[in-house]
Amino acid sequence: MKNGEMFNSRRQFLKLSAAALAFSALAGACSSKAKQLILQLSGAKHVLGHRLWAKNFPKPSQDLKTEILIVGGGITGLSAARALTKIGKTDFLLSELENQVGGNSRNGENKHSKFPVGAHYLPLPNKDDKPLIAFLQEAGIVRDIQADGTLIFDETQLVFDPEERLFIKNNWQEGIIPKYGISPHDQRQIDRFLQEMESFRRQKNDDTYSFAIPITKVKWTPELRAIDQQTMKQWCLANEFNSDPLLEYIDYCCRDDFGLGIDFVSAYAGIHYFAARKFDQGNEHADTVLTWPEGNARLKNHLSKYASNKTLTSQLVYDIKTTETGVEALVFDEKTNQSKRILAQKVLVCTPQYVNKYLFEKHRDLSAHFNYAPWLVAAITLRDFSDNFNNALSWDNVIHGGVGLGYINNRHQELQQQTGKDVISYYRAFSQADLGKARKLLYQKSANYWKSEIINDLKIAHPNIESFIEEIEIFRWGHGMISPTPGFLSGNALREAAKPIDNKIFFAHSDLSGISIFEEAFHQGIHVVENIYGTSVDS
Repeated sequence: MKNGEMFNSRRQFLKLSAAALAFSALAGACSSKAKQLILQLSGAKHVLGHRLWAKNFPKPSQDLKTEILIVGGGITGLSAARALTKIGKTDFLLSELENQVGGNSRNGENKHSKFPVGAHYLPLPNKDDKPLIAFLQEAGIVRDIQADGTLIFDETQLVFDPEERLFIKNNWQEGIIPKYGISPHDQRQIDRFLQEMESFRRQKNDDTYSFAIPITKVKWTPELRAIDQQTMKQWCLANEFNSDPLLEYIDYCCRDDFGLGIDFVSAYAGIHYFAARKFDQGNEHADTVLTWPEGNARLKNHLSKYASNKTLTSQLVYDIKTTETGVEALVFDEKTNQSKRILAQKVLVCTPQYVNKYLFEKHRDLSAHFNYAPWLVAAITLRDFSDNFNNALSWDNVIHGGVGLGYINNRHQELQQQTGKDVISYYRAFSQADLGKARKLLYQKSANYWKSEIINDLKIAHPNIESFIEEIEIFRWGHGMISPTPGFLSGNALREAAKPIDNKIFFAHSDLSGISIFEEAFHQGIHVVENIYGTSVDS
């Protein structure tokens, strides 16, 4: 969801905010203005996608030809389109199941604000991530590069202050690492944990970082494999990190980036959250993030320009097979209720393994190793909300001990003084042992059920929030993100699932890196093109 928030100076022990919420002043503040709450339930096209089980589609009535077919219009598919264009391969088509591209980086919009329905920010890139930096520069996000490699960003796209806060022990504090009301014992453990993560951040093996982005750079030593075989909870306890506030913070971070908490996620993944980003920009912004009202849809929009007039939306690819001359793909067009046959020389399959298992025999068994956490995101429109809190909203607002991951203020980046309604996005990942059961719950429960769940969670920090709410639009992601369980990142399933078929069908997706962040999806698209054509896209 939040694409790997990191700690550093601003995420450590910042000055405690003196402003606490005066809840009594809120009681009945808007009761005279109460309106009928508008409630909507949205999400990915899981019903159409589930037709892959039966494959009850009409026979193809049209043939199309292209040199390259990209299946899947998420960030990886769009990145592959950019990479192909960069090396002069422009005869391609991109097929996407949804009615718009972007995957988890799409957005919604109402009359008050744009808002993300999935990923909503990007941490600053590591200095050695030249391909990502090149993309950010062409998108106008990076304005210049200094002689020492330090990046100059468009300041309006860096998150504004106040950046983040945590509701803990009935008070808001600045920063999300617990510090309000904790004991000296907890403080010592938090300090030691941060020092340990800093050591992991610098750790190298043969001049290669042990925790890197993209993860394909990592050389898996016996030590790293041993870490990957444990849960993050097991690693913490084995290293005498048992402070409840610290474990709650680490659990939040893991749920934030992987959908699974410390009881289920790999310890390597948990440490990767803290150690993979190097904060090596060398300026006051080194530990901040890039964000936009529409979230990572801003990045998606930059990438989608490379597939302009080449994208087929609301199209479900339901069969792919090699032929003597290339590849044949059968595609169902939801808009016309017709099927077509696309004949290509090569196909880049940029869909997740829970889709691929219905398209390729070899992925049926492999897909069992891939776990995907369900997610719920809700865009909530509120009237007079920030005014009643003395404009105290931060960009990111986290509730300690909440079942969700808190909420973001979507209008935070507006340059002009805010007027009118507030629009916040609430996030919840379903972290449990049986993700299939959580997925069924997500889809079976009604909109009113989820409305109550969301409001009850937010009431921990805002007891009267219900009186401010005008509209809630709920988005359900049944397979929200790949969730690396113990042994997955260092195991064989990732490598096997990525192997091409007959040098004609190639695979790329963020789940093949094992970590669902923008950078991994972006690099997957570049790597598959470079591997096919043996040429560099960005130096």
